[in-house]
Amino acid sequence: MDEYFEALANIHRRRLLVALLDHNPQRNDVTVTVPEDVYEGEKPLEVLQTEFYHSHLPQLKEAGLIRLNRDTDEVAKGPKFDEIRPLLEAVRNSADEFPNDWL
Repeated sequence: MDEYFEALANIHRRRLLVALLDHNPQRNDVTVTVPEDVYEGEKPLEVLQTEFYHSHLPQLKEAGLIRLNRDTDEVAKGPKFDEIRPLLEAVRNSADEFPNDWL
């Protein structure tokens, strides 16, 4: 459980995981392009891309939450994605109750 809360501890990882959930919750082959599909403009896109490839994506991949195709910059649900799904659904469904920078 600690590993899942660690995955959710960063806004960019939360956005990526929720984006995977939102694209199609029933399919595991749906992909999200990173960081473009989760970019909100807080910092330059190039900086966010560096952070994703050197920090966020390796952490999520190691946890089994994502699969990564570095050739296309696409991320798909990993083998353990369904284990974090209830937390992601709670975050998404309660987004109005959290501070604006939560998601």
